[in-house]
Amino acid sequence: MVAVGELAPDFEAPNQDGSPFRLSSLRGAPVILYFYPKADTPGCTIEAKGFRDRYQEFQGKKVRVVGVSTDDCPEQKAFQQKYGLPFPLIADRTKAVATKFGVLGPRGNARRVSFFLDEQGKVVEVVDTSSPDPHLERARARYLTH
Repeated sequence: MVAVGELAPDFEAPNQDGSPFRLSSLRGAPVILYFYPKADTPGCTIEAKGFRDRYQEFQGKKVRVVGVSTDDCPEQKAFQQKYGLPFPLIADRTKAVATKFGVLGPRGNARRVSFFLDEQGKVVEVVDTSSPDPHLERARARYLTH
């Protein structure tokens, strides 16, 4: 798994609309890059809605939020529309992104792992737990409490 202090691997993969998304396009801003197992499942919905509900605050601090799972574009689009998610959801159907970050689980889905990146794309914190709450709590503590 990509560790604190390492540069996050760049990738290009389609977003929920099928448009290419490149991680390096966000350089210059802090990024919450969160991997989740499956769109529109209970834990993933809690996590996505948590980031959605604080999205304006993250935007106010110039923090970008990006979700990634191995779902395809139509599943990501449906998930985004159903819950009004204002940030990109990356469709990692080839599992290449999850593999690069070392978060591909034994069943072929991404594990719930969040990478907090600084403005240069370096990993400053990793949250690796199946519960969505610590991911949201750490993101709030890191980006919204100063």
